[in-house]
Amino acid sequence: MAHRFGGQWTQEKLSRVKAGLQTYVTALKNQNFRLLYVDAFAGTGYVNAKESPSIQATLSGFEDEDVRDFISGSAANALEVDPAFDEYYFVEKNDKHLAELELLKLQFPQFANRINIESGDANDFLQGFCRGDWRFKRAVIFLDPYGMQVKWKTLEAIARTRAIDLWLLFPLGVAVNRLLRKDANISAGASSVLDELFGSSEWFDEFFRPNETPSLFDDSPGLTKVANFDSISDYFNKRLESIFAGVADRPLKLYNSKNNPLYLLCFAVGNPNPKAKGLALKFANHILQMR
Repeated sequence: MAHRFGGQWTQEKLSRVKAGLQTYVTALKNQNFRLLYVDAFAGTGYVNAKESPSIQATLSGFEDEDVRDFISGSAANALEVDPAFDEYYFVEKNDKHLAELELLKLQFPQFANRINIESGDANDFLQGFCRGDWRFKRAVIFLDPYGMQVKWKTLEAIARTRAIDLWLLFPLGVAVNRLLRKDANISAGASSVLDELFGSSEWFDEFFRPNETPSLFDDSPGLTKVANFDSISDYFNKRLESIFAGVADRPLKLYNSKNNPLYLLCFAVGNPNPKAKGLALKFANHILQMR
């Protein structure tokens, strides 16, 4: 069954993440931890991209009809979870969106003193946020970028805390697959972006193989793309497994109205404690596989 991104499916995507947050706060409500929530690409909570040229610019050539029509954030959803988090951090670079995020304090006055609106680059914020003592804190981070903004070194910083669970939207079809040209002729700029996204240049050998049928005009075999949506998904999930304590083994593909995969909704758990990790993965896998 194909699930669609945009419209009703966008709301379903958010409902899955909200279900994960609800499970999280319920499981930890009697634990002696300070619970934090971070949305590092917060936008305005709910954003119509047709009315926002800045978002269209952020898509940087990877526009898709469904992405342009409706990009949605999770700020309001997180604030509706009960019991509540002790602190909320919403990070955004755009000044207009920051002003609109400030309105959350009026919409949810009971949490006004818990809401932190942060201006700046999400990667810089998160790498700073993850430093320090995590013995008495736990957090959930939701990364819902418009494209390929999340850097691997940021994911490494999150994983090193051993105290943060991560929900991540990976730009499977909207960006990555489009950069992986069939002829392997990838620009230096695109290669650099993919290196930062995967944390390695090994993706190239994973996604391209020598072409066994040489050109009529060239004796050299050349290279050809062997990657598809499934192999890209598997590779990225294995990369997550290399740094996190546990990773949901079946991330969810989000499709557009033409039944093409746009994003991959992934989950990773930071706590290496077998019981805590097992419960987190059990609930996350259930949420990702719901029909």
